[in-house]
Amino acid sequence: MQLFTAALFFSLFKVALSAAVQARAVKDFNIDVVNANLAPDGFNRSTVVANGQFPGPAILVNKGETLRVTVNNKLTDSTMRRSTAFNFDGIFFRTANAYDEAEPFVNSCPIAPEGTFTYEIPLDDQTGTFWYHSELSVQYVDGLRGPLIIYDPEDPHRSLYDVDDKSTIVQLADWWQNSTLPLMEGYAATGIVPVSDSGLVNGAGRFNGGPEVPWSVINVVQGKRYRLRVINASARNVFTISADSHNLTVIEADGEATQPLTVQKIEIFAGQRYSVILEANQPVGNYWFNAPFVGGSPARNPNQNATLSRAIIRYEGASEADPTGPMTLGPDDGALIEADLVPFTPTPVSDPDITITMDLEVVAGKAIWNVNGVSYLPEKVPTLERVMEGASQPSDFNTTENVFVLPANKTVEIVFPPTDDDDAHPLHLHGNNFQVIKSMSSPANNTVNPIRRDVVAVGGSGTTIRFNTDNAGPWLFHCHIFWHKQAGLATIMLVDPATVQSTVKPSKAWEALCPAYNALPAELQ
Repeated sequence: MQLFTAALFFSLFKVALSAAVQARAVKDFNIDVVNANLAPDGFNRSTVVANGQFPGPAILVNKGETLRVTVNNKLTDSTMRRSTAFNFDGIFFRTANAYDEAEPFVNSCPIAPEGTFTYEIPLDDQTGTFWYHSELSVQYVDGLRGPLIIYDPEDPHRSLYDVDDKSTIVQLADWWQNSTLPLMEGYAATGIVPVSDSGLVNGAGRFNGGPEVPWSVINVVQGKRYRLRVINASARNVFTISADSHNLTVIEADGEATQPLTVQKIEIFAGQRYSVILEANQPVGNYWFNAPFVGGSPARNPNQNATLSRAIIRYEGASEADPTGPMTLGPDDGALIEADLVPFTPTPVSDPDITITMDLEVVAGKAIWNVNGVSYLPEKVPTLERVMEGASQPSDFNTTENVFVLPANKTVEIVFPPTDDDDAHPLHLHGNNFQVIKSMSSPANNTVNPIRRDVVAVGGSGTTIRFNTDNAGPWLFHCHIFWHKQAGLATIMLVDPATVQSTVKPSKAWEALCPAYNALPAELQ
């Protein structure tokens, strides 16, 4: 009996030790933010990119690990912003490391040219499909975007697919042939959001009259099932994906597992992500992966042709040739309805303790968006720094910061009323996610099994979300059309400032960011 007990104890100890080691495992990545001349749609231009490539290198990690990313700012091109800030889109940040969240002037200051900063993020139990991008102004339009995947060794959907690796990441992006400084000047002068020249799938696309850039290829083997992790890394455009002759089965939305739902096409707003299963069950050949987009009037940019936004699904054994089928915008029917998604593991729905109504309005002819009559403007000193120094009441913040001070452990409901605005806004909450109580895709409220996600479309019939204030910190809540964000379509959800003051202990490297940035001449910021 003693031998059995000792053996059992040793076995359990090894399991616990293994789990602890895995939980402490650190994955290091080094990102050099550089200027590089690239031509993803055939038009050569200077860009701002990670490690000289677009999309940026894939950051691949596992559940329970700690992600550590060292960002080195090596930007030199004076035609674009030369400071930078790195954001891990959709990743949960907890109070203790809220300073690593890196939203400029909310949680941190940008990284100055020739500066370096290391972001360290315990991933805990979070899994799914995410991405990283510059969070400074609209800098990621110039190219600083890439995928971030957290794999789950115990994925509950693992039996539904055979392949899930770097080759099955599908990153969608809008692309501009001009750089962001003149584009922002044009937007400020007219109030007209710039219209992209092209749409890209995994870094390749075409524009009207441009060269025939080789299409990106998604390679498959007949009989296998593929988990495609689709990321809309655009700054404006809404993409609608489909695959000729193939269904798509949704199993994840914004890092949250869903019950499998088979559709023929999926509309994806800026910042949103979906995992879909594509079964390679067709005859060996080449098939179009369609990714047409909308984003402003094509009449404003003669380069734009949404049908040229696509890739090829190529079966092993097929010739290296374009599909013989026509380039279409995809099927007419079978679209995903967001309200039809069901979480794999529903979370309890609480009645709201606090309800906030948000009205979104644009000032006609100007690059100004208001939330409840206020256009967001960041302050020079980050919100987090001022909270740590004692700011805790609404009166401690300028009106233009649009700060909502929220008490701890309450359920907050945010209601976006119906609107005639036909330009749906993808609203994104930093550091957290929320339950979608009412999707704009349905007139009904769902208080039984709503999905959780971190980007939701707002407009049309109205949208309602709820989240719990169990994660103290200042969290930006903004439109993921980054032109709109830059025009003021943002607020700060400041949760439980007292806990922030007692918990957050930033690193010396973080404390050095603001002095270095503020010492720069304007042209280097």
